[in-house]
This record gives sequence, structure tokens and C-alpha cells, in this order.
Amino acid sequence: MQTYRIPLVPGPVSVPEALRAVFQIDYGSADLEEEFFNLYAECEHGLQTMLGTQNQVTIQSGEGMLALWGALKSVIRPGERVLAVATGVFGYGIGEMARQMGAEVEIVGFGYDQAIDPEPVREAVRRFRPRLVTAVHCETPSGVLNPLHEVGEICRESNALYYVDFVASAGGVPVDVDINSIDLGLLGSQKVLSLLPDLSMVTASSRAWEIVGEVDYAGYDALKPWRTGWHDRYLPYTHNWHALASLRVALDLLLDEGLDRAYARHAGVAAYCRQRLRAMNIRLFPANESVSSPTVTAALVPEGWRWERLDAMMRTHGMVVGGSYGPLAGKVFRIGHMGSQANMTLVQQGMDVLAEILG
Repeated sequence: MQTYRIPLVPGPVSVPEALRAVFQIDYGSADLEEEFFNLYAECEHGLQTMLGTQNQVTIQSGEGMLALWGALKSVIRPGERVLAVATGVFGYGIGEMARQMGAEVEIVGFGYDQAIDPEPVREAVRRFRPRLVTAVHCETPSGVLNPLHEVGEICRESNALYYVDFVASAGGVPVDVDINSIDLGLLGSQKVLSLLPDLSMVTASSRAWEIVGEVDYAGYDALKPWRTGWHDRYLPYTHNWHALASLRVALDLLLDEGLDRAYARHAGVAAYCRQRLRAMNIRLFPANESVSSPTVTAALVPEGWRWERLDAMMRTHGMVVGGSYGPLAGKVFRIGHMGSQANMTLVQQGMDVLAEILG
């Protein structure tokens, strides 16, 4: 089994022992036990607190992409209009996903080193009149954190549904689902929650549930069965009870710490990481730190180095970080300081290793 002394990948992050220990418990079938449904309700309440919402939160078995696909397929039919707001790999990718489903897609695109400017979005929504507007809060391949509130207001003005991927941000920075008018908020278990990549969660507004009922999509990733499944004690498949038990522990740890303290921890570690990189003459990406996420730091591969060599050198020192994707592949590397890895000692160790390698 591969392990690293200094794990700083941008997800899946290292899983703390307290969360791994839950998987030693021998449970029965989630289909049959009232204890499971009580556990589900406790987890949903914890997620509502973490995400700042009164909306129902579904908790499904599957990695975070299940949430992205399932939410799209549950509210969009072929020929319907989707406006994808994109500042990076995932933003553009969601537009391509909708296009593969047969939707008519328009993309309001920005540079990978930029955050969303709401004015081009407003103009496109008024002209294109989409049924759904999509956005990504934290673009992990480029380290950009996008503003959410103004796009949410635009969606309310136009009666478009607002679909937001906050897989890599929720828990490390406020997402405020209700304040930001998010109809479909998408989350995975393997980032700030520091769990295995086996749960996906979706916050769904009453507006979203109306459309889900109209579309009536049926599939493993469908949202519709989850609207009443918990209350009816009838789920569409046998759930991952162990994963749900670990989710409750993760939520308890986060909420016991306090959300404001957790956000401050992430911000402090991010600031330290970037200060150390600048001291090594490593250029940050994006250069404008005001749009950088507290959960991940992206930086340009140092001059004179290839990413493959730098990656190999860090691994020989027991440290692992992430490369990037798309047009940033081989040019940018990423340090994941989210969840269990938003730890000052761990990041200090990582920066010391990097300084030693670079000489």
C-alpha cells in the first residue's frame, strides 16, 4: 500500500484514523434498519449546517462526479438550454457534459487565471435565456475561487436554476447555499470532509425538486428517488452504511471545531503556503492571490524543472502533491491544504522539502 509522510494532494486527501476506524464496525443492511435512517437524518442536518441551507440534502453512494452527472440529468432534457460559466477545467467540462446529454449549451468562458465577472454572465442570461446556469466554486486544477452571490441573483431574476459545484471548497470556505440562491449544490466526500471518495451529496431547492419531478429521469444517479426515499424508508439501492457513519464523525469534528475556526485554519495555512512559495521565487497561479482558494494553492513549475522530475524528487522525500490538467498540465502543480491537510505543521514540512529540493 502506497503511503507518503507528507500528503498534500488536492484530493482525495488523507483520511484521519478516527474516520478510518468507522470502517471496522460490522453493520447490517441499510435497507432494513431504523438505525440507518436515523443516521442519515443526522448527517443531513450536519450538512445543512455546514452548507448554510434549509434545503434538503441527498446523500448518495458514489464519488463526487455522481453528483455532477446526476443533478444535470435530473433537471435537463435534450434541447433545453444550459449556460456554463467557466474559469477552468471543471467549468468548461460541465458544459461539455450537458452537451453530451443533448442540451443546447453556451459557455461564458474566462481565463484559467481569472474569476467570474458577473456582467458577461448577466448579458448572456438575458440573451440566451437558459433553463440552467452552472458554475464551479473552487477550480482545483487552477486554484481559483469564484464568487457565487451575483450569479445567483442573476439566476433568480431570470428564473433559471443555479447549479454549483463546491466539491473542493465546502467546509474550508463558506458556500452559503441559501444566501447565494443555489438550487443544486454539489459535494463529494473526499475533499474537506477528508473521507474516502465514496459519497456524493446534492442540496436541492424546492424549485429544483419541481423540475426534477417534471424531467422524471430514472437511473442510479437520479435525484428523484431521494426526495421521499428517506421518509418512506425506501431507497433506490442498498446504501453504504459504513461511509455514512464516517460522514457523521467527519461532520461532528468539523462542527465541534466551529465553521469560523475551520475557515480561519484553511486561510492561515493557505497564506503561509503561498508566502513560502514566493520566498522560493516560485510564481503563484493565478498571480492575483485575491482569487485564490483557501483549500488549494496552484503554482507554476519552477524555471529549469519539468513537472515529472519535480514530482519524482518530492516523492523520494516522502511528499506528494498534485499536477494539473488541460492547458495547465505540466506547467502548474498544486498543493492541497484542505480538510485534514489544512495543517500548519504538515504544510511547513512540505515547504521545507520543496526548499531543500530546489536548493
